[in-house]
Amino acid sequence: MELAKSHAVIATYRENQAAADSLHNETGAEMIRSDIGSAADRDALVSHLSANYGRLDLLVNNAGIAPRERRDILDATEASYDEVLATNLKGPHFLTQQIARWMVEQRSGRIVFITSISSYTASTNRAEYCISKAGLSMSVALYAQRLAAENVQVFEIRPGIIRTDMVAAVEKSYEEKIAAGLLPQRRMGEPQDVARAVRAVADGLLDYSTGQVIDVDGGFHMRGL
Repeated sequence: MELAKSHAVIATYRENQAAADSLHNETGAEMIRSDIGSAADRDALVSHLSANYGRLDLLVNNAGIAPRERRDILDATEASYDEVLATNLKGPHFLTQQIARWMVEQRSGRIVFITSISSYTASTNRAEYCISKAGLSMSVALYAQRLAAENVQVFEIRPGIIRTDMVAAVEKSYEEKIAAGLLPQRRMGEPQDVARAVRAVADGLLDYSTGQVIDVDGGFHMRGL
């Protein structure tokens, strides 16, 4: 995705330095090491942005992790629940709170939450992930409702099965299910599919559609007989 030359782009990462370096080399984005689940890291991130850029036009809540180990809901641990919820739900919710205050002051802004089809699809071997994404969908609705009158638009982009590191271990199984008809569009999604939806928001093409859920899932959300 070509980045608008008139905008500075800042991205965060928690552990994968190699991926961060690759993204910086590809896009020129400033990379900041930050754990979204940490209040101290969120405060430091917002302070850095405020001191160095002065305004913020777009926030994309893209941080997300899967459980370190897929376990049946009857065997899943509280530690895994806490880790996943901190990164996938608590972190984005409270980072958005800070950024939303800033955008209200400047009377403009756009916020995107990257959720998942798991927000409404039960996977009993990764319950904590599904719960985190369901909660994030409600966070979108709450912020969209609260910020609409402040000229701040909020959107949910809900990806389906996307070819990323998160699904690498089960990619073959997904490919087989897709070939057997799981998706109306018979292919796995690519990161670029999600990026294009974000770009549409960034370019202001959906500014009269705040609160909208954008399904990027090859038609998974449709029901048919």
